[in-house]
Amino acid sequence: MSTETVTLSDSAAKRIAAILTTEAGKNAMRVSVEGGGCSGFSYKFDLIDTPAADDDLVIEKNAATVFIDSMSLIYMAGSEIDFVDNLLGQSFQIKNPNAVASCGCGTSFSV
Repeated sequence: MSTETVTLSDSAAKRIAAILTTEAGKNAMRVSVEGGGCSGFSYKFDLIDTPAADDDLVIEKNAATVFIDSMSLIYMAGSEIDFVDNLLGQSFQIKNPNAVASCGCGTSFSV
């Protein structure tokens, strides 16, 4: 497994913390990579109420906690999770140096 980790931008940490305060019982956001999507793989974002698994990467920044499973980390190593608020809307985006192609929606990629 790569030794590169995943980072969380200040804006993403702020948004995750804000979301978690409004979701009763939820303690973290889980980010994972799944097969499918326009470009081959897609990112999945879930609010969860379970503790981290033994092989999860746990990212804590300010009041935000993110879990990434070891299989997803293979595809996400070196990435930054960001939150963007612009004229096109609000969304979490992953700046992934491993992706060789991505689709217009920003949630699908290929390696």
